[in-house]
Amino acid sequence: MSSLASIGSSGMRAAQMRLDASAHNVANANTPHYRRTAVEQEAAPDNAGVRARMERESNEKVALEKEAVEQISATYSFAANLLSVKTESRLMGSLLDERA
Repeated sequence: MSSLASIGSSGMRAAQMRLDASAHNVANANTPHYRRTAVEQEAAPDNAGVRARMERESNEKVALEKEAVEQISATYSFAANLLSVKTESRLMGSLLDERA
């Protein structure tokens, strides 16, 4: 059984990858023949987290409005996963206090 912290940390890593890819897309938006980079995420049932990998999209151009939405979404995802890690830490502290 995986801990909430490992689930949350895998989510934070995926959100950071999404932010990095989107920033890279914005920085290269005007580069000729640049292909947009996207992050594909999938559930990882073996460790109850998420797997993420970067992929180049075939012919999709960079749309700045799409990148802005992606960055906002990734930021909220990071914050939500961080909250789950903090919650587990607080709960574990309470459990250890109770048993001490």
